[in-house]
Amino acid sequence: MDDMRKKLAGIILRKSFKYNADKPFTLASGRTSPYYFNCKPTTLNPEGMNLIGNILFDMLAGSTVTAAGGLTLGADPIANALSVISYQRGTPIKSFIVRKEVKGHGTKSAVEGEVSPGERVAILDDVITTGGSTITAMERAREAGFFIERVIALIDREEGGRENILKSGLVDKVEAVLTRGEIMALYEGPHVG
Repeated sequence: MDDMRKKLAGIILRKSFKYNADKPFTLASGRTSPYYFNCKPTTLNPEGMNLIGNILFDMLAGSTVTAAGGLTLGADPIANALSVISYQRGTPIKSFIVRKEVKGHGTKSAVEGEVSPGERVAILDDVITTGGSTITAMERAREAGFFIERVIALIDREEGGRENILKSGLVDKVEAVLTRGEIMALYEGPHVG
């Protein structure tokens, strides 16, 4: 694990990771788990945002991606961090937001941002568990006319989400900045079975 990812993993462990074997957490998917990732304290932290933006920019080096975004709220700070860092590093990548519900007034757009049909995009997510929210974001991005080059998650819980996303047929490449296994390897709390 390189230095930036290791620093980011440390922030995630301190700010965004919870473990409780006695009282499992209910996840968005409805499943329960003894561990939980609430990435907002990391993705909204100045150091966390800087690390995320730089890591994502490096992951996209050499790609033809012109914009990145995903389902609001989890993807928003990640996409914005990437956009700011990409501008600072001389290769701007725009950010966009995919609404959970299409607004019933104005343009009635499912996607917000300065992105046009035909652009090559990366779909971002903070955590992939089953892949459901990522697939929703991909479907809406495709409906908006975007070509989805890849999916990048901040954390892959390694519970079948990556495989479900690939099975959707909407994308051929799914990556994660960090996996649950990498985070758990650094965790020094109560024994994890």
